[in-house]
Amino acid sequence: QVQLVESGGGLVQPGGSLPLSCAASGSIRWINDMGWYRQAPGKQRELVATITSLGRTNYADSVKGRFTISRDNGKKTVYLQMNSMKPDDTAVYYCNANVVPLGASPRDYWGQGTQVTVSS
Repeated sequence: QVQLVESGGGLVQPGGSLPLSCAASGSIRWINDMGWYRQAPGKQRELVATITSLGRTNYADSVKGRFTISRDNGKKTVYLQMNSMKPDDTAVYYCNANVVPLGASPRDYWGQGTQVTVSS
C-alpha cells in the first residue's frame, strides 16, 4: 500500500512564505512525476507545479517566480516553497505522485490535502 502524507500549510499573511512537504511511503519501486495541485472553494482542482524524477519542473503561470517545487528522491519527498503569497493562493493543497509500486503497474496517488490560507 502506498501513502502520501503532507505536512505544512496553515495561515500566512499576504506577502509571506510557507513551505509544504509530502512524503511517499509503502511498497514503492519507483516514483515518476510528483506535483502539487490546489482546490479553492467553488473551483476545480488545478495544477500548481510538477517535477519529474530528473528534476524538470513545470509551473502554473499564476505561481511562476513565487513558488518553487523540489524533490529528494532518496527520501521519496516532494517540497513546495511558497513565497510572496497572495489571498488568491488560498486553497486546499494536494500532493500527487505517479508511483510504480512493487509488483504492480504505475498509478497516481494523492495526499489527503492541507489547507493554506492567505489572509491578514
